[in-house]
Amino acid sequence: MLTRDILKTNNSIADSFIKEYNYPYEIIPNIKDIIIKIGNTLNNDYIKKEDNIWIHKTANISNNVEIHGPCIIDEYAELRHNAFIRGSAIIGKHAVFGNSCEIKNSILYDKVQIPHFSYIGDSIIGYKSHFGASSLTSNLKSNKTNIIIKEDNNTYDTKLNKMGSIIGDNVEIGCGTILNPGTIIYSNTQVYPLLSIRGVIKENKIVKNINNIVEKENRS
Repeated sequence: MLTRDILKTNNSIADSFIKEYNYPYEIIPNIKDIIIKIGNTLNNDYIKKEDNIWIHKTANISNNVEIHGPCIIDEYAELRHNAFIRGSAIIGKHAVFGNSCEIKNSILYDKVQIPHFSYIGDSIIGYKSHFGASSLTSNLKSNKTNIIIKEDNNTYDTKLNKMGSIIGDNVEIGCGTILNPGTIIYSNTQVYPLLSIRGVIKENKIVKNINNIVEKENRS
């Protein structure tokens, strides 16, 4: 479950920092520091505001968006009406973060689309991935214990009691789906609507339900 196997592209302003970590869950507690380090290197195409907020001049930010730092909003990113950036967030190039969505302590790679009524917490969402309306990342277990991830015969203690999801590139999350704490989804996977997902889902899958996961056909 290596970072380089899940987040394969370099399509993020934070990519060089992300790839320093062997395991993707190790990134989560360091997102705030990563943002500040990157922000302090940015050129005049980014407007710095109070509270370590950097916004690219080409970003499109609608009315009633609330932004708390540290935060980087990259080139041509779009923040729609009533989006709430709760702090420690990167919104990637050409990414969409939409109506009544909330994000905190998370990284959206370039061209991610999260357009309607979603919560993204303590998570990393890979290049060109898309969340359907009202899909969300849950980041805290009901008993508030540390999040354990199991993949094949390996068990990983993240030593985190708050962790959402790590999502690879070109992943499609259906409307109304809940990703439970510590969910890992590799690239090019599609998740049907209205599911509760947990654990590790490998790449190139279609998740019809948690007990019915099939290979995605190559129709090219």
